[in-house]
Amino acid sequence: MNASAIFGQDEDTMTLEEKLAAIDRAMQVAQEQANEEAASRGIIAAPLDPSSLTICDGCE
Repeated sequence: MNASAIFGQDEDTMTLEEKLAAIDRAMQVAQEQANEEAASRGIIAAPLDPSSLTICDGCE
């Protein structure tokens, strides 16, 4: 996940609390997407590991 996708143009002016809130929102959206994909296949998605969003798929 790209930081500019999470913070947008405001990264330099955001407080730490605002950055943490943006990260929490991004994690919530990612979890909701995983839940929807899993539900469409008839399974339950496990909670996402935040570290998995910071590493490329080829490196996992």
